[in-house]
Amino acid sequence: MTPHKLVPCAGRSLGWRTTAFAAKRGAGLLATGLAIAVLAPDALAAGFCTKTADAALTACQNDVRNTFWVTKGICINESDDKDRRTCNDGAQTEMEDGLRLCRQKHNARLHVCTIVGEDRYDPEFEPAQFVNPDNIGHGIAPNPYFPLVRGMRFTYKGGGQVITDTVTDKTKHIDGVTCRVVEDVVKEHGVVVERTDDWFAQDLAGNVWYCGELARVFETFKGDRPQDPELTSIEGSFKAEREGDKPGIIALVAPQVGDGYYEEFSLANAEDVAEVISTTGSAAVPAAMCNKTCLVTRNTSPLEPGIKETKYYAPGVGLILEVENDGTRVELVQVTH
Repeated sequence: MTPHKLVPCAGRSLGWRTTAFAAKRGAGLLATGLAIAVLAPDALAAGFCTKTADAALTACQNDVRNTFWVTKGICINESDDKDRRTCNDGAQTEMEDGLRLCRQKHNARLHVCTIVGEDRYDPEFEPAQFVNPDNIGHGIAPNPYFPLVRGMRFTYKGGGQVITDTVTDKTKHIDGVTCRVVEDVVKEHGVVVERTDDWFAQDLAGNVWYCGELARVFETFKGDRPQDPELTSIEGSFKAEREGDKPGIIALVAPQVGDGYYEEFSLANAEDVAEVISTTGSAAVPAAMCNKTCLVTRNTSPLEPGIKETKYYAPGVGLILEVENDGTRVELVQVTH
């Protein structure tokens, strides 16, 4: 039930994060602390989202060029003429490919601006907005699409992976907000390839916010004895209010078709976006089904241009199905309480 990320590598996590809704819903959002979603006319004219995309493009291009010149320095020290030419040719190709990807990411971010609007993304994130996570399911109703009830465990299968999400009894204080820790473990052929601690908080209105994550990716290497997974990356990790990172909304309590929002906002690191495309979807998987009652979202990320996912959330259960744009299905196969 944890959001699975839009990455075509070993570790995926099923998820949701930040929000900028249409102005017509402004009144309701003000009551939940999401006033930032209301798009003022002067903000639209200023184009803050577009300016952010432009800044990210410059950063991406500079990073590609920096890598190019470092590689050129390495090539200079190749004494063999053929090896040196191969090195230089490779550096040039990688720079051209990298700059092309930067432009694709920029175009994807500009498209995101049409979904979330041009306002600055800076949501209110204060302790008084949130409930005690220990009370969810015990006096406080859980979000129907993301039940943060201690002890619940969700198991998914698909794409050659088994994904287990466990709502633990652990909490983490982030900028004064008490967030519930959800442990997300991804296995391939019985071997752990990703282990993530996701941090969520439910606000007074019932919306679930994404406060951050610590994502750890593991690999095993041929020839190693023993074949123990090694930590190789924490890419995609973020934490609300650290180094410009912002909290997001993982699940709205009352989604409407046309809602568009960031699922996370850590510029150039984690920028998942979701659009609500239906609240009357149908789907069937081994552990659950919905008949014209599912919330359906389209999920993208400007960091992975061209990759799209469709996610189905059954009321009272949560995420039950993720369909990638190549047709791969990640299905809920078991829920335990």
